[in-house]
Amino acid sequence: MPSNQLASEPSAYLKSAAHQPVHWSPWGDAAFARARQEKKPILLDIGAVWCHWCHVMDGESYEDPAVAELLNRDFVCIKVDRDERPDVDARYQRAVQALSGQGGWPLTAFLTPEGEVFFGGTYFPPDNNAYGRPGFHRVLMEIARAFREEQERVTTNARAIRDHVVQTLDEAKPGAVTPDLVSGAADQMAKLFDVRYGGFGSAPKFPHPAAIEFLLARWHDSRGGLAWQREIVEKTLTGMARGGIRDHLGGGFHRYSVDERWIVPHFEKMSYDNSELLRAYLSANQALGTPLFKEVATGIVDWVLDVMADKDNPAFATSQDADLTFGDDGDYWTWTLEEATTQLTVPEGAVAARVFDIQETGEMHHNSKKNVLWWKQDPASDDEWPVLRTAMKKLKDARDRRKAPFVDRAAYVNWNAMMAGAFLQAGAVLDRPECNALALKVLERIWSEAWDAERGMSHVLGRSEPRGMLDDNVQSAAAFLDAFEATGESTWLERATLVMTYCGTAHTDGTAGYFDIAGTSGTAYLATRAKPVQDAPTPSPNGVAALVLAHLWVLTDKSDWRERLDLQLGAFAGSARELSLHGSTLLRAVDWAVHPVTRIEVAGPRGDGPACAMHLLALQTYRPRKVVVRKIAERPAATVCIGTSCSMPVSTPEQLAGLLEA
Repeated sequence: MPSNQLASEPSAYLKSAAHQPVHWSPWGDAAFARARQEKKPILLDIGAVWCHWCHVMDGESYEDPAVAELLNRDFVCIKVDRDERPDVDARYQRAVQALSGQGGWPLTAFLTPEGEVFFGGTYFPPDNNAYGRPGFHRVLMEIARAFREEQERVTTNARAIRDHVVQTLDEAKPGAVTPDLVSGAADQMAKLFDVRYGGFGSAPKFPHPAAIEFLLARWHDSRGGLAWQREIVEKTLTGMARGGIRDHLGGGFHRYSVDERWIVPHFEKMSYDNSELLRAYLSANQALGTPLFKEVATGIVDWVLDVMADKDNPAFATSQDADLTFGDDGDYWTWTLEEATTQLTVPEGAVAARVFDIQETGEMHHNSKKNVLWWKQDPASDDEWPVLRTAMKKLKDARDRRKAPFVDRAAYVNWNAMMAGAFLQAGAVLDRPECNALALKVLERIWSEAWDAERGMSHVLGRSEPRGMLDDNVQSAAAFLDAFEATGESTWLERATLVMTYCGTAHTDGTAGYFDIAGTSGTAYLATRAKPVQDAPTPSPNGVAALVLAHLWVLTDKSDWRERLDLQLGAFAGSARELSLHGSTLLRAVDWAVHPVTRIEVAGPRGDGPACAMHLLALQTYRPRKVVVRKIAERPAATVCIGTSCSMPVSTPEQLAGLLEA
């Protein structure tokens, strides 16, 4: 009987299970071959190192010798890191959702030896009736019995689910690309808006930064005429900024809120969430000039630089865990009244308690004394603000002395590209050159270590496999274009062009839309390629691809890119309105196609002077659908083109500011 095979795996999530008595195998042909040879069903566990309920299920079930004995006897067990293999996760999520109506992590799926799902769910408690779900031991016994005794039913179920998954993997639905598509989708988003607390829907409540950027553009285009669009943007960003979903001491955001008021979060911090939220707060600060939004963006940057950035081997980490140990629920991030007040003077403690609602009874169910810090009210007077700032610094210093949750240093290409692009925007808007310097080093590393002209981008910096995922390619291309706008160096434009040319070959088959993987594998659902367009939870790669095509068209003025953009959007336009909130990235690209774009061209010598100042001003100024082109010339000059109408050249930052305001 094989032992646990995870100790040598590079994934932190898989390594964390190497000590378990379950005979885990990594995803691969060997595990499926053993299942066929031994005629056993497969237990597939998909999770992540940052996932709270994955740790819970590990501690309750997979570390239980009795459960392990049952699993090792009757199943072949495969463990997958969803961050390492998003292609595997996407397909099995669909299968389990078709069965149970619910997805998420941990994903617990039972497969035939051919890799087809016949039963599944998410978290299973160890005992019956806990959380209203059947106990895991009982589930395992029943699944093993059914596989032995009801092969025909198992096979029929598996084939039906497979047919459903294959049919739904292609999300392309042709339609007309019109301005009505944009306005109609905005109206649909408004219906989901929570007018009391901001955000969309009810608990649990997730940030939707792409929707915020989409609606901010709609408000700006109306020249302030549609107040409801601004209200959605401001109330949502303010609600998150004041809520416990934001880390008020260390900066950055936790993954989502379990309540509708944004107060109690799931405490893991994700790179992809924070890169998108950084962009949303920067854009809102550019457009609205709100000091709070600048403060929040600054906090995200500070957290990334302090915790997530590897400056020696330039890269951004993937995530920071919610918890330290099994049974812990955000204890690192939360405070009892006694824990807080022992760090502070009496006046500091009083101000902090009022502002952050620190009470004897807090918000955490597992420990009723634990408080989430959320901004309940402003200090009562100007004199209290410096007292509060001193208190916050002391609490941050005290928290830093606690053992911090694990940071996953795996450097995924797609998420590194996303953060690099956001850092380039932050470098300009916040005037922080260190953001630009780090972002450009990360992007140079992506180009030198991940790119292969024949096989596209790899998924992890420093590793050749896995590779062939659309998201790594299009996110890299998007960030390369950000680098081109930020630096004016044509190399970045050339690299983005090469990547998108590769995608046009490796990720298409002559029809419109891009496939999520470059090739197919014979293992189960991976034999079918998908065309995803939903933002779930990261921006959809087809939506990002459309945005890249739009930028390439405006930056190069080549009709070929516009033709590709029109084909791309036409392939998915039939589902854009109904997707609404969950199709925001694609809708942002539709906006580029149907409304005038702004092209700001700045020429002049490099180095300090009017041209450099105008370039920075162009990057700092908010305009929806904007590109900035920097050219080298003897004399400074800038032009602004909106649609097909261009200004006369101007030569000073003051003159350019006047043009942009007009």
